[in-house]
This record gives sequence, C-alpha cells and structure tokens, in this order.
Amino acid sequence: MADKVRCQSCGMPLEPAVENFGTNRDGRPNGAYCRFCFQQGAFVQPDLTLEGMIEASVGYMTKNMGVAREKAEEMSRAVIPGLLRWQPRA
Repeated sequence: MADKVRCQSCGMPLEPAVENFGTNRDGRPNGAYCRFCFQQGAFVQPDLTLEGMIEASVGYMTKNMGVAREKAEEMSRAVIPGLLRWQPRA
C-alpha cells in the first residue's frame, strides 16, 4: 500500500486524475489531499479527530467495498495514523 500516492488525511489513493485532488484557496489542485477531505484551502471537517477518521474509513470500506469490519479497521489503523494530517505539530 505504501507505493500509492494517498490523501494525507484519509488515505484514499490519489490517481493522476486531477478531479480526485482537493483544492487550494485559489482553486488549484492540492496534491496532498483528496477532494473529500480538503476544499478551497481548508479541511472539510476541521474538527475531525484521528479516531473519527478511522471510524469513517472503516464505515466506508465495510459499506461500499465489502471489506469485513475487522480487516477494514486493521487497514485503517495501519495507514491513517501515519498520514501528514495526523502527525504532531511542532
């Protein structure tokens, strides 16, 4: 999984298609975040916690991708905490 370019908030794979990228304030694509997490230079859910993101990811994978809850949680916990948004700020 590490070889894919991923949204640095939710972990969604970002393909080269610009429509998957979030946007900066000036409307240009932001290559670090997806359109579901980041729009117009800000997070769509600014108060979302790491645990909240993990739960949202698990819910999405179980409902829309048919992944078993245990596997979805394992995958989310392996990827999401290491993403840029969830790193401690100095």
